[in-house]
Amino acid sequence: MVPLPVIVGFGGVNPAGRVSFHHSYRRTVIDALDETKQATTYKSLAVLMGLQDQLRDSPGPTKDFIENHTLIRRIELWDPDHIDVHSRAKLKAKDGSPLVIRMSQKQLPTEIPESWHVKAIDDGDVEVTVSDAAQVLLNDTRSSRVTSAGQLPTGYDPASLYASRNHPRGLQLAIVASSDAVNSIGIDWADLQSLVRPDEFAVHAGCAMGQLDTHGAGGLLQAPFLGKRPTSKQAALCLAEMAADFTNAYVTGSLGSTGGAIGACATFLYNAKQGIDEIRYRGKRIAVVGSTEAPVTPELVEAFRTMGALAEDEALMALDGSNEPDNRRACRPFSSNAGFTISEAGVFLVLMDEKLALECGAEIYGSIADIYVNADGYKKSIPGPGIGNYITVGKALGLARSIVGEDVVSNRSFIHAHGTGTPQNRVTESHILSEMAKAFNIEKWPVAAIKSYLGHTLAPASGDQITSALGTWTEGWIPGIATIDHIADDVYSENLRIDSSHLEVGPDGTDVALVNSKGFGGNNATGVLLSPSKTRELITSRHGKGVFNNYEAKREKVLENAHQYDEKALEEIPEPIYRFGNGVIEGDELGISSESIDVPGYLRNVDLNIKNPYQ
Repeated sequence: MVPLPVIVGFGGVNPAGRVSFHHSYRRTVIDALDETKQATTYKSLAVLMGLQDQLRDSPGPTKDFIENHTLIRRIELWDPDHIDVHSRAKLKAKDGSPLVIRMSQKQLPTEIPESWHVKAIDDGDVEVTVSDAAQVLLNDTRSSRVTSAGQLPTGYDPASLYASRNHPRGLQLAIVASSDAVNSIGIDWADLQSLVRPDEFAVHAGCAMGQLDTHGAGGLLQAPFLGKRPTSKQAALCLAEMAADFTNAYVTGSLGSTGGAIGACATFLYNAKQGIDEIRYRGKRIAVVGSTEAPVTPELVEAFRTMGALAEDEALMALDGSNEPDNRRACRPFSSNAGFTISEAGVFLVLMDEKLALECGAEIYGSIADIYVNADGYKKSIPGPGIGNYITVGKALGLARSIVGEDVVSNRSFIHAHGTGTPQNRVTESHILSEMAKAFNIEKWPVAAIKSYLGHTLAPASGDQITSALGTWTEGWIPGIATIDHIADDVYSENLRIDSSHLEVGPDGTDVALVNSKGFGGNNATGVLLSPSKTRELITSRHGKGVFNNYEAKREKVLENAHQYDEKALEEIPEPIYRFGNGVIEGDELGISSESIDVPGYLRNVDLNIKNPYQ
């Protein structure tokens, strides 16, 4: 049997809060929850935002503050009205006379312009006589035409949680997100190391854009123009696969396979596919997969704006006939809209083959049956959509039909659309979903578009979608597209349920969720998720009821441990795992023979008896 990759842990942080144990999901459907679950959601966010005391002493105003400073909102990471820039200028003396400047000799350029005459004077200064105009850059500011973004909850600073040592923000998110996912399992990582061989782990994670803030590629490229030098870390830490490298080196200590797949907005699904394929076909038992992105920088916002991709304030005001942009409703999938809304997040999953999950009693939150990836073929333009997504959605539905049957697909499935909130996406993706719903006899396919709450987190976007689907299977609500008040005239809505209201389906009301992603350049991916109940049903049919009953007994203790972690995290922000320099193993500590390699800390060895695959 091909092993079934099951989800045994998940975590991270996005604009709705902590991802583990469905806290961020609950923020998106908070108005549909009962008072107890609402209170827990506010408490979780208050911890991240440093508002525990205020929530206790002034609950009403504090809840309002939490609501207004999570999800999509006006940019807070920097002042969109005062962005530091340089403007070019020519300095000339009055009446055509030479321009005389006094400056420190140390500030002279390496190559003195021909029009400069330099004379040394006192105190290490020089007098510069410029016979022509002097070309200079003046400190200046500009205002951003885009003021909306999805951002982590106000007050939450991942750099403050560990010795971040000038790590780019995206890598800070890799540490806290992968730690949250690992801790959410309820099984100590050292105990998992005793169950599997050292090379039976896998870590696949990456960013779509790499690390673009001042501690990464942004600072590296800006330095010469700011009179600075690049640091020793900027070039190394800006690499896109570094999220996997940090997870290996400082969180899991993995000796197994690793990598960082890049697929633009489909990057999370690309890495998840690597993880499930490692389990299904390459003998891995545990795979940690994820993505991080911290792209809310003035430079990147302006770059996407000039492409015409982002929702500008002026366009939002025109949509509403208003003099003020509605930042909260900047992303409006499948409605009249103006562009996507950039955002930041870090999201990770922990996957196991189902036999290992049964053996160790890990909670099973669902499973990933497969992820399909297809390109668009020949294109007129790189950013323009193509036909590859028809194939990925069609194959995903075809697999779901084979596993659970046509009736279940028709009546007990839903889809998390890519739903960027751009005029082009609302037409092209809705046509795909509508046509596929017709082909598979789905009369009213529920469509979620979680970017309406979180914004577009780029690489982790489909991780946001997956973890939201897991939330539906716990709380029973498919999030509505709350930012829209109508469906645009050019949207293909036949056989689709596109609505602003949440849809109550119950925790066991659906069995299959599709997660769709359409990446820049033709990187299309669609994943097939099976619900916890359907996954358990499938596992029981594959392994027998007796084996599953034994698993249920082991599961109780694991769940207790997991809930203890969650309860502590509701009191204070969990300290991330960061084993910098701890547990380092040198080559002379290994036990090496022609048959195996023994690694300290692991009960089982690396088997070197490799079968010839070409016989």
